Amino acid sequence: MFLDGAQSPLKNVTKSDIDMMFVRENSEGEYADSGSWLYKGQAKEMVIQNSIFSREGCERVMRYAYDLARSKNKTLTSISKANALNYSMVFWDQIFKEIGKDYPDVKTTTYLVDAASMLMIKDPKRFQVVVASNLFGDILTDLGAAIAGGIGLAAGANLNPERKYPPMFEPIHGSANDIAGKGIANPLAAIWSISQMLDYLGYEKEGTLVLSCIEKVLKDAQVLTPDMGGNASTSQTGDEVVKQLDALYHH
Repeated sequence: MFLDGAQSPLKNVTKSDIDMMFVRENSEGEYADSGSWLYKGQAKEMVIQNSIFSREGCERVMRYAYDLARSKNKTLTSISKANALNYSMVFWDQIFKEIGKDYPDVKTTTYLVDAASMLMIKDPKRFQVVVASNLFGDILTDLGAAIAGGIGLAAGANLNPERKYPPMFEPIHGSANDIAGKGIANPLAAIWSISQMLDYLGYEKEGTLVLSCIEKVLKDAQVLTPDMGGNASTSQTGDEVVKQLDALYHH
């Protein structure tokens, strides 16, 4: 399960205006390693890519999303494509509706993924907690990061809801080979993931403190990497967060 947070540092937009959390199923779905490659090199060559959706997997990620929305008093949006994927997404929608009966206090909406993409651009405030399959969640979290100011700002948490296995906290953007070794990668998502880790471990006060430092650096806009319109290096931006953290900690 993947949890991605994206909050906006854009000018004249407050934290409460755009505050999205995506809950993405990332152990099955469209990225399951299931399929076939037939007749390789022949005229009738074809591939089959299977999507795996289990009731257990869907219920697991959806209940987590419902619990998260309830705990934060947020709306919950499910991302679907049931008008075209008449097995996997019809199944997804059915389970989402079933589980919703246990959460009558949570306001829910279901959007087709293409409509959701449009609405995230036109009216991002309507998306608070979002639950999605592996593929749709992967695509929309990158879009959410762009809305928030850049993919270098989105942090993610790979979680085991039952807490039987350790989590992993990381930026959602993966590698950036085109800027490797240049020292200009944006470190803020990596630092933000530390805030998520602290929250997960029960150190909410410290997690909030780290996030406040990131917000201060973004608001001041004096020490930012090139992807955010600045000219600072990775280490300089990281040092600025540490400077803000030191100031807040001893305040």
